[in-house]
Amino acid sequence: MNRAIADALAAAPERGVQEDVMVLNMGPSHPAMHGTVRMVLTLDGETVIKCDPEIGYLHRGFEKQCENATWSQVFPYTDRLNYCSPLLNNFGYALAVEKMLGIKATDRCNYIRTILGEMARLADHFTSLGAGALELGAMSAFLYAVEARDHIWDLVEEVTGARLTVSFARIGGLKEDLPDNFAERWEATEPRLWDVIKKLDQLSTKNRIFMDRMMNTGTIGADEAISLGFTGPVLRSTGVAYDIRKDSPYFAYDRVDFEVPVGTNGDNYDRYLVRLEEMKQSISIIRQCLKGLPGGPLNVDDPHIMLPPKELVYNSIEGMINHFKLIFEGIQVPAGEVYSYTEAANGELGFYIVSNGTGKPYKLRVRPPCFYFMGGIDRMIEGGMLSDIIPTFDTINMIGGEVDR
Repeated sequence: MNRAIADALAAAPERGVQEDVMVLNMGPSHPAMHGTVRMVLTLDGETVIKCDPEIGYLHRGFEKQCENATWSQVFPYTDRLNYCSPLLNNFGYALAVEKMLGIKATDRCNYIRTILGEMARLADHFTSLGAGALELGAMSAFLYAVEARDHIWDLVEEVTGARLTVSFARIGGLKEDLPDNFAERWEATEPRLWDVIKKLDQLSTKNRIFMDRMMNTGTIGADEAISLGFTGPVLRSTGVAYDIRKDSPYFAYDRVDFEVPVGTNGDNYDRYLVRLEEMKQSISIIRQCLKGLPGGPLNVDDPHIMLPPKELVYNSIEGMINHFKLIFEGIQVPAGEVYSYTEAANGELGFYIVSNGTGKPYKLRVRPPCFYFMGGIDRMIEGGMLSDIIPTFDTINMIGGEVDR
């Protein structure tokens, strides 16, 4: 007998014979599975009595690639973890290496990292809410959300030169400063974002069909979520107000005022509401940071870490040699190990890195938030309906690049 069927029958002894259950493969080619996940479902009619998720259909070897690159060459790889909010990945990795080096970014750098990080969070949440609505048939909500994301990406492109794979962070700082007109551009963009948030709220929050599809589906309790390693909006939807930006502040988060939205039921509807409210908080954080943006240097003043200005590289032997050694040999990070964590759009993004004192990581391990959601999605799906898988998979916001195993 098929093992999945046998397990299902053991879990549901009231079912009499093997023919009463059906084993169904959902994915990896199913559009809702993003081409990177397969779920082996055992169904009693349209009720899911067992779900066996399988990851690994996307495997680029992120960690091993990083171990064969210099510390600075890792940034393009981090872009491709959560490709909906690459700046947050950039900054999280930079912070980890800076802890290894025992250095702190400048105040101006920390404020700009906070601003750009919250812009990335906004883009990620707009993508999540819009795509989730689309897969429930709400095409208008999706188009509005993508429009708002495009406004954010326009700003990101002005700052970084790219819309998606930005590679903007540097160990000890950033590639460059904000454009002179950035504050004015944000002032013009912010009302558009508020307008889309209002439209999403009006289209979805009290929509009877949306509520019926989202409420009391994909439910998980706080204790179980904690035991499974859940973080971010999924954990906060259960009522646990854990947010690394509040509990272990970094960058400029200890200098801004914001709330941590939480839910009560831990269901798909609460996860939607938490993300909707978090977008409002992100806009508030950006406004506060722009108002209090300090002057001063952008990057740390250390030639062993930061690349020299181009004019020195082109016009002095010292600058050329310094540039050459940093590019070919890499930053020489002292031997040791560190775990550093930040609040990415989907939860705790951690980097565990080990240095043997050379210009490349000896060991690099990423702790992606989505990986842990996939370890508990069976608990959220089993007992529900087949159609409930789609909104549940959407509200955990599984990103294939993070679950790259």
